[in-house]
Amino acid sequence: MAAVKLSRVIEKMKLENLTPEIDLKGIKIIQPDINRPAIQMTGYFEHFEATRLQIIGFVEYTYMQGMSDEKKKEIYTRLLSYDIPAIIFCRELQPDEYFKQLAIENHVPLLMTKKATSVFMAETIRWLNVKLAPCISVHGVLVDVYGEGVLITGESGIGKSEAALELIKRGHRLVTDDVVELRKVSDDTLVGSAPDITKHFIELRGIGIVDVKALFGVSSVKDTQSIDLVIKLEEWDKDKEYDRLGLEEEYTEYLGNKIVYHNIPIRPGRNLALICESAAINHRQKKMGYNAAQELYTRVQNSLAKKREEVDE
Repeated sequence: MAAVKLSRVIEKMKLENLTPEIDLKGIKIIQPDINRPAIQMTGYFEHFEATRLQIIGFVEYTYMQGMSDEKKKEIYTRLLSYDIPAIIFCRELQPDEYFKQLAIENHVPLLMTKKATSVFMAETIRWLNVKLAPCISVHGVLVDVYGEGVLITGESGIGKSEAALELIKRGHRLVTDDVVELRKVSDDTLVGSAPDITKHFIELRGIGIVDVKALFGVSSVKDTQSIDLVIKLEEWDKDKEYDRLGLEEEYTEYLGNKIVYHNIPIRPGRNLALICESAAINHRQKKMGYNAAQELYTRVQNSLAKKREEVDE
């Protein structure tokens, strides 16, 4: 099961630790959803998702402030008896001393952010969705070409890294070479990234390891990119039929998500970088509503219909 350390959340979201007495080692977040314990403050604890991050906004805070001491003792004790990963106070709101004391006794970290509640929730959920998304590793190269995420796959030595290097020279951006970590952040979106060890490096046979960021600058690399198109490179087979029109899209599947797929045959003299660029632009055109293959098909059909009319006349 994927998990994110609480210390990483604190670092990423720039949170202030209100309970430094509590050891944060071993505390992990296991789901991206969060909870605002407003209804729990009224005493309703059925279906309470204690494993989520708990967010205290202005509404919850003012309700807590208006509770009697007896009610505070009852609700606070019950709330903090759960194994909560952390409670975060937004808008720089401060918990009262009794709440803080009980939190320390029950080893529930209290954190604080300056951000408004809705803004903080949106940022946290988006970030946790990416970090906790289902993940697989595939062999290939991921490049951002004109804003389209192009995943280049194929057997070792086919020329994936060389194609990526030429694309970088043309002004496009490398995300990762050799190993691509794919995360399913939604039913429609796959996001690719590089393992920390190989980030910004390319392996070129006969030369060795190349640091793309050092050679071409920070504008030549990118940390993450959604996958829009998969291009598989393979050796040219003269006996195999290749699609020459592209009227029907082919798809491949990763983590249950379908991605547009092109099978590109490799032959001496073919410019792989140019082909990848053209595929990316063509894919972008289709998303914008223009399909070149369909346009050609329509022209041919109109021409045939015109000729038939002339024959009938």
